[in-house]
Amino acid sequence: MAAVHLVALACAVAAALGYGLSSLLQASGARRATSTLRVLRQPSYVAGVGLDLLAWLVSLVALRTLPVYQVQAVLAGSLAVTVIAARLFMRVRLRPVDGPAIVAIVIALVVLAMSSGPMPPVHASTAERMGLLVAAGAVAALGFATARAGRAAVCAAAAGLGFGGAALAVQAVTLPSGSWRRPLATVGGFGADPAVWALAVFATAGMLLYARALEDGDPARVTAVLWVVEVVVPSIVGVALFGETVRAGWEPAAALALLVSVGAAAVLGTASAQRVLTAPAPIQEANQ
Repeated sequence: MAAVHLVALACAVAAALGYGLSSLLQASGARRATSTLRVLRQPSYVAGVGLDLLAWLVSLVALRTLPVYQVQAVLAGSLAVTVIAARLFMRVRLRPVDGPAIVAIVIALVVLAMSSGPMPPVHASTAERMGLLVAAGAVAALGFATARAGRAAVCAAAAGLGFGGAALAVQAVTLPSGSWRRPLATVGGFGADPAVWALAVFATAGMLLYARALEDGDPARVTAVLWVVEVVVPSIVGVALFGETVRAGWEPAAALALLVSVGAAAVLGTASAQRVLTAPAPIQEANQ
């Protein structure tokens, strides 16, 4: 595996660590707030969003090099990080099923890392970039409707579509050659790129919908639903739209590993270790 792929994979793992820890902080802040807008003023939630943003920026490096399905599956491992962090910092016992689930997700992610094929250069057409922008608007509209309905699981699924769409938009953004030499012209070009606007809409919708879902739902189940949608949907679209490939002969192993990672994430999402996210006091102590 080329050095650049190893660096990208390391970035994806680092992002998963950041996402896993930030979910503790975000859930704590969301539980203290009385509305979706007020949650944005909670210090613990703001700290979690800051860590989320840092993790997201790191994940961009991986998304520019690795297939979407591989990066998203690695990021789904953040659920394992959350469960382990809850055990270490909050003295919470894991269920007997949690240990095997963590082992399964680690093995699945290793298989996915080994099965990725060459990543072809992504040259999204204008129509494809406009399609992403239209899809972003549709996700935002769906999110607004589900947020008013107050269904946590549906909000979490819509948030997963938002974050998954953002991952696809990152790959669709066109970076002109030598852009670092002409930063002002590059910024101006970004403003005219529909994929950049799609990225902004997708990411904003995902963040607000996740906060709304955390207000009403069990953080464990909410996060599990989010990751299942965020892994499966963009993985399918990435293969179909951008021609992402799997190493020859590894297709069955990659498909099985993807299913195992999603299934293990769902199991960890119901872990008793994550239910302590509803109690804010230990989270404050863990981050002092």
